[in-house]
Amino acid sequence: MKYAPVSGIAALAVLVGALAGPAAATQDAAAATAPRTAVTAAATPRPTLTAQATESAVRASQQFRIFGTARHMPPGTPVTLQQRQGSRWVDLPATVNTTPQGTYTLRVVLDFKGRNSLRIVGGGAVSPIVYVTVHHCPIQGC
Repeated sequence: MKYAPVSGIAALAVLVGALAGPAAATQDAAAATAPRTAVTAAATPRPTLTAQATESAVRASQQFRIFGTARHMPPGTPVTLQQRQGSRWVDLPATVNTTPQGTYTLRVVLDFKGRNSLRIVGGGAVSPIVYVTVHHCPIQGC
């Protein structure tokens, strides 16, 4: 009789374990899937833009180019040149689409004398600032 209660408890534990086993396995599989989904979404690369100017200093109305690369965005994404005016970034009338290789080139003419802060925006990305100084020069040269 001493051993009967122990056998009953052991049998009850085995029965509960067998019933909980499939449910626990289903919960474990769902828990294992959820973190992988979150990691996959977080691992999606963010779009980025680079920008460079062909000149660091130009005369007023002298043409130069801004060029760069667009990463992690589809080909044909429009990118726009912005200029800092006071405390605001203002879109300039210079927009092009990225190439299938992920590059872009803009022809730029500025008349705003002094140091101009420029950047490229598009596809959810913003490039680093590019500085171009515009000098006031008479028509016949500086």
